[in-house]
Amino acid sequence: MDATIPAQVVCLLSNTLPSNDWSNERSIGDRQSCAVKSLTITLRLAPIRSTWLLPAILSATAGAVDVIGFLALGGLFTAHVTGNVVIVAAHYVTGGFSQVGPLLAVPVFMAVMGLVTLMSGAITRSGTTPFRPVLLVEIALLAGFLLLGVGFGPFADADSSMAIVAGMLGVSAMATQNVLGRLVLKGTPSTTVMTTNITQLTVDLATLARRRGDADERAKAQRRAGMTFPCIVGFIVGCAAGAIFEVKFGFWALVLPFTLTMLALLLGRSEE
Repeated sequence: MDATIPAQVVCLLSNTLPSNDWSNERSIGDRQSCAVKSLTITLRLAPIRSTWLLPAILSATAGAVDVIGFLALGGLFTAHVTGNVVIVAAHYVTGGFSQVGPLLAVPVFMAVMGLVTLMSGAITRSGTTPFRPVLLVEIALLAGFLLLGVGFGPFADADSSMAIVAGMLGVSAMATQNVLGRLVLKGTPSTTVMTTNITQLTVDLATLARRRGDADERAKAQRRAGMTFPCIVGFIVGCAAGAIFEVKFGFWALVLPFTLTMLALLLGRSEE
């Protein structure tokens, strides 16, 4: 919800109503004060998605979930779907395929993305911002991943039924976060795919290093770099922290990304 509307309406009405004694007595300073108040509200309540913090936190979440799933579930990538495609192709060609998780991860990822996309569209058509509902779905899926992992893990066999269900909950959570980034937090870097971010950051840094060219393009490159770099750092930090916690605490390490998504939910309140 854009909270700048009330202040703007007040300024507009006060400047366009028919003249009377009150309006004639209004000084230029009063009009300037009204405009300043409107600008202040705009800056104060600007959507959190326009800053680097929320995408960085979500990137750290994806990094942690991905590395925890990889270590705890025999090499399953929950966020890095490309990795699962590579594993499936390699095992198929060599005839050594023995894991069900990577095989199911891709269709589950696609199916969940489709369902969450439909949900997001329905919420948007109803006039509500889908940020909170979509993120709540991700939080619920991460909670299920955590509970199954703690309750039934560690899994000696990554192909056991509970291990597969737990892993697919993690995959579903990351699929949901992908929809959040693509459809809700538009204009922000990816929070799950760092290949794209690293490519974009490299291009932008090269553009800035030339110190020549169109000023607008350089300004855009600087803004993108300011958003992309925190996402990359967040993902790396999430991977490192998730790996350390998984080695020490097993599936309890999922408390980290779960907490991060709760923090993201609090930060994203200004989206609605």
